[in-house]
Amino acid sequence: MTRQMDDSAIGRARVAETPELEEYYARLEKLGTGALWTVANEIEPWYPQPRSIPMLWRYSEMRPLVVESASLVQGDDAGRRVVYLVNDERKDVKAAVGLLYSGIQIMNPGESMTAHRHAASALRFVIEGTGAWTIVDGDRLVVGPNDFAITPNGTWHEHGNEASDNFVIWQDGLDIPLVNALDANFYEVHPDLYQVPGRVPNTSILTHGSGILKPDRRTWTKAYSPLLGYPWAQTREALVNLGRVSDGTDYDGVIMEYVNPVTGGSVMPTMGAHMQMLKPGQATKAHRHTGSVVYHVAEGRGHSIIAGTRFDWQEHDIFCVPSWAWHEHANDDPDNPAFLFSFNDFPMITSLALHAEEEYGATGGHQDVG
Repeated sequence: MTRQMDDSAIGRARVAETPELEEYYARLEKLGTGALWTVANEIEPWYPQPRSIPMLWRYSEMRPLVVESASLVQGDDAGRRVVYLVNDERKDVKAAVGLLYSGIQIMNPGESMTAHRHAASALRFVIEGTGAWTIVDGDRLVVGPNDFAITPNGTWHEHGNEASDNFVIWQDGLDIPLVNALDANFYEVHPDLYQVPGRVPNTSILTHGSGILKPDRRTWTKAYSPLLGYPWAQTREALVNLGRVSDGTDYDGVIMEYVNPVTGGSVMPTMGAHMQMLKPGQATKAHRHTGSVVYHVAEGRGHSIIAGTRFDWQEHDIFCVPSWAWHEHANDDPDNPAFLFSFNDFPMITSLALHAEEEYGATGGHQDVG
């Protein structure tokens, strides 16, 4: 599909400035109004114009500062002891990319954080340390390295580290910038400060985590997944098994989505998450799509080219791909696979019929809209 992108063409705002118009605009401004044609081309671009830029946060550089925070700030004073990742062009909303927030949280041995809830949805990806736990609406989840867990919006949740000899570090992902942009955020501290956990830990995993069978769907009617934790061992095995019979897609390698086991859809209404495997030496083709993505290197080493810039990554590095940015990935290890965890705003983009995707080098571009 050939697109004409000339702002001087008929159909675009192309009014020439005159002294009379400048005086007219000044009178409009005094009334809290304005002339659409002065901003139309800016607010109705030919294609997405994300403010975010591609960035990579190296874990080797971040980790010492995250660890230092554990001795500088008390958990009860901070609420959560987190070093957040901020995109150079989204400092205004504290976003890592687009309207997605991310941070690195650390908990000292034996430490626990008080319970709270908020309108924003949250997810966790464990980086290092044993003994981590989180309680979500009474379900106590025990999580370890590369495990994935969700904290849907409105659910009571608290975190802790039951280990006596190591701290726990995990990555947070939230839709805080989105919820704030909609002027819809709330925050509440639990009236008892701590929840009373259920009798059996990992209840949601025991109930919904088989991956083959699911309980009667009539027992769950909420918009988010009843499965709150997704263990790494099970996830990795699923990717490896799929890789035995497929090289995956041209653009993402062997990729699978963490899903709501009741509906088969994304884990939460505003954020989705994937794990992908790049086989030894595998390189993907470039494409772009609407929707922003934050990547975490779960295992391996390689590089990604994002909007024309190469970013070399290794285990636990984090990088982002802004909406509509060309990107491709490569596993630089000829002998071992690489695994990339990612979370995104795709569920929201799709539900609003705003999905579009384009292959790099396709004749005239190939676009799938809404």
